[in-house]
Order: sequence, then structure tokens, then C-alpha cells
Amino acid sequence: MIRGFDPLVCCFYFMTDSAPTAPITSTPVAPAAHSATVAVEAVSTTALEAAAPSRNTTDDTATTTPRTTRSRRGGRGGRGRSAPSTATETHTTVPASNVATNTAPRRAPRTIPPALEQLAQLYPQLFGAVFLPLKRGIFQDLLAAHPEMFEREALKVALGIHTRSTRYLQSVAAGHQRHDLQGQPVEPMAPEHIHHALLETHRRRQGRSSEDLLPKLRARIVQNIEVSGLSREEYAERVRTRDEAANALLDEAFAELSAKTARNEALLRAFESSGKTVAEFADMYGMDPRTVARTLHSARSGAAAATGTASAQAPDGSSPAADL
Repeated sequence: MIRGFDPLVCCFYFMTDSAPTAPITSTPVAPAAHSATVAVEAVSTTALEAAAPSRNTTDDTATTTPRTTRSRRGGRGGRGRSAPSTATETHTTVPASNVATNTAPRRAPRTIPPALEQLAQLYPQLFGAVFLPLKRGIFQDLLAAHPEMFEREALKVALGIHTRSTRYLQSVAAGHQRHDLQGQPVEPMAPEHIHHALLETHRRRQGRSSEDLLPKLRARIVQNIEVSGLSREEYAERVRTRDEAANALLDEAFAELSAKTARNEALLRAFESSGKTVAEFADMYGMDPRTVARTLHSARSGAAAATGTASAQAPDGSSPAADL
């Protein structure tokens, strides 16, 4: 019996595909113990195109075939198709004489497991064109709600494929809450799950882009640290792994956060000593008043959090609430 099934965690035990990925630095990022990353897009994002039309390989003429029904789970980018289409597409066949000079053919689309298609039909708000993070324990909820529909192992594999797909990881990296079968948010996403989803989605994007995406990744990590409400030590304890490249990236994000905090504190001191209103202060330095207001709020919140952390410690280093 499987207890406490977590779709975000379970996916790491059912890795069946492989696809080219790009390391965060010269050393690939290793998976974390609780949120190991995967190097593929799930079948859910690659097997959603219609079955390839038949081609005439005897001449160079174009053939026209009907498009088959698309999956309810939608295609890349969340463009779902739930109804059959009768539209036709024209495909130009490749002459046999050109086969030797042609590039390697694309991989044939993989078939979506029936259990995953059933989930998309039953819960389109979770498994359809838009993916939302799933609550922990969703596996048991599905078995209880549909005891005769899903075979245990097939459902486990389907959830593993779904939760390691790029679109699912993107929803986790965005910090969306976990949802129940009714599509209602029920719990926040853990900072460490967001962190590792950020690393994995970055690696997949970098593998398809000539642009250096590391600055954007660092900025996203800094943002995740800020909204987590954790101290740097607590955050590092949750996300550090034995991978040196991932840890170096985390240290860079901490350094960037320190520089940002110092700038915010300097702006706060300058504002408080100016005796100006926010609008007047912003106009004096040619800044956007809204940006100034946000920066001042962030600086004050950081100072209050630091003061609260210091006051929460007793002289001997213990917590005053420990004996309550």
C-alpha cells in the first residue's frame, strides 16, 4: 500500500523518457532528494499532437488527410482541443532520393496513457489545457473517488508522467497553490518545491535557447527567497544539494539579494532624512513614485523581519516560545 502519495515527488520514480537538456553551468544540476528534477518533457506535452497523416512516398505530390482527434490535455502552450476536427492539412512528401541528405526524422508522438486521458476528461480544470499543482494525497483521493475506474499502478504512472511535464513544473515554479479534485486551492507550494521547479524549467528552456537565461533564473530565485518568509539559513537548508553548480547558483542569488537589500536600505535612509513625501522624493531623483513606494515598503518589511528574528531569540539562544 502507498501512503502519503505526493504527485510532485512521485514523478521522480517514473522517468521513462529522455530529451536534450542544458546544464545550469558547466556542471549539470543534480536532482534534490525530495524534488529530483527530470530531463524530459512529459508524454503529456509531446503526445498531444494528432497522429501523423499517412504519406505517399512514391512521388513528390502532396497528399491530403483528415486531422485526427486531439487529446483533451491540449498541446504545447496549453492550447487544448476537446472536439474532433475535420480540417485537412496538406503535407509534401519527401522523395526517396532525398532521404540520405535529409535531417533525422522526428520522433513519433508517444501515446498518452489511458488513465491520463481519463483524468483529463474527469478533471479538465486540473489535467486539461491548463495544469495546476495538485494537493499532496491526490493519489488516494482519486482511488477513493473512482475505485472501479483506475488500476493502482496505472494511476501512479499517469500521475508521475503528468507531474514531471514541463507545463506542470511551470505552474509549480510560478508559485501557484496546490489544488484538490474540485479545483480549489488548499495549501501553498513549499519554497523548496518552487526552487527545484525553477532549476528544472530553466534547464529545459536553456537547452532550446541561445540566450543566457541564468540572470533571469537568479532573479526568480531571489524573489522566491524573499516571499518564502524564511531566513537565508533556513532556505539554504531546504534547497541545498550535493551538486556544486546548484549550490554556487544559490550563493550567487544570496549575494544578489544582499546587494538589493543594501540598496533598499540606503534608499530608505535617504527618504527618511529628506523630509519629503514619496512623490516629492521620487521626483527629486527622477524615479517612478510607485517603484519608490514598493522599495520603501520592502526595506521596512525587511528591517521589521530582522528585528523580529533578533527579539525572538532568548539570551541563551533558545526560543521564548519553546516552553509554551
